[in-house]
Amino acid sequence: MTAAVFDSHDGPWTEEEYLALGETPQRVELFDGSLHVTPAPTPRHQNISGELRSVLRTPAREAGLHVLEGVNVRLKPGRIPIPDLVVTGPIDFDELNIEAGDVRLVCEILSPSNSATDKVLKMHYYAAAGIEWYLLIEQDNGALHLYRCKDGQYHEHSVTRVGEILELTEPVKVTIRPEELLP
Repeated sequence: MTAAVFDSHDGPWTEEEYLALGETPQRVELFDGSLHVTPAPTPRHQNISGELRSVLRTPAREAGLHVLEGVNVRLKPGRIPIPDLVVTGPIDFDELNIEAGDVRLVCEILSPSNSATDKVLKMHYYAAAGIEWYLLIEQDNGALHLYRCKDGQYHEHSVTRVGEILELTEPVKVTIRPEELLP
């Protein structure tokens, strides 16, 4: 995708225009007519994501669920973020978007350049879409912040730091040790 694509576009972006961009080297998300473009994640970020996916993979399969990285999640028409990782129920693997109702857990790895987006904007949008569990991971110290949605808002369920253990029972049964996610 080139800057010319953005420069030649007038007005808010529709979901159809957004999807017509196709696969891009940048992470391009759609928020209510505006595109949010971020550079590729750092190697540290990707290491954490890969390790988390590895920890979740077998327990998710045992529960009949799927673990996916960097996919479009349609929260509502015109609102399509790309979370770092999601755990979903049964989905159509050939669709461009995963519907929010199919997401059981959404994970974001906080990057210094866009932590406000994950802590405020996305947290609000994921809760409004009814995604029950939200896991935020701090890159610098590995802390895991687990939130559960109640009445359309996330409430902190637990904070797990290096040396401690996060015991998930929903949507999958798994033990996560923060230090095992860090490079």
